Amino acid sequence: MIQVALFPIPNSVNVPGIPCALHVFEPRYRKMVRHCLDQQLLMGVCHTQKVLHASDHDQTIEKMLNTNQATYKPCAIFSAGPVTLLDELEDGRMVIEVDMNTRLKLNSEIQTLPFSIWDCEELPDQTLDDASTALLEQTQQKILQRLLVLTHANPQYQEALGSDYWQQMAAHDFSFAVMRLLDLDADLKQSLLETVDPTARLERMLMLLNSL
Repeated sequence: MIQVALFPIPNSVNVPGIPCALHVFEPRYRKMVRHCLDQQLLMGVCHTQKVLHASDHDQTIEKMLNTNQATYKPCAIFSAGPVTLLDELEDGRMVIEVDMNTRLKLNSEIQTLPFSIWDCEELPDQTLDDASTALLEQTQQKILQRLLVLTHANPQYQEALGSDYWQQMAAHDFSFAVMRLLDLDADLKQSLLETVDPTARLERMLMLLNSL
């Protein structure tokens, strides 16, 4: 099992290989950051299923810094990684980056307060045979070509998509990384994150692009 401190944030769907920058102000999550740094514990940042306890509206910055906000039921599948503290402001707010390097599935909660810690298990992608790998790579190229067509009037996107970074990326890594280029609904992104067949993940995104 892998122990993870969990940070549920509505609409925050993160994928392996893409760092997540966060501005942390709630007392419980500032404590969680400290704990992760001190204990070298992974942090997971996940989308949410529903609100369990709503926060008050129209709060001042001072109240938000000293009061825990809404509580959420987390999605069971998310990305996690080690935390780096980038900056700490005078009022206690933290700027952090989570190096998302693994996809995990919740198993059992081992701590609830002041913040949640879970036992988790890794959720790897399916192993592909040669034919499936070839299809995955073909779909990757089709997506790149479609993105180049859709962004033909934007020189900045054209240059980026034509760069070695995107053109030479391994197809499996691309199947996650390309999600950050698309303006997708959080629930759809969560569904893609939960897909363990990278070919199916890319084919679904290609279908979406072809409908534009």
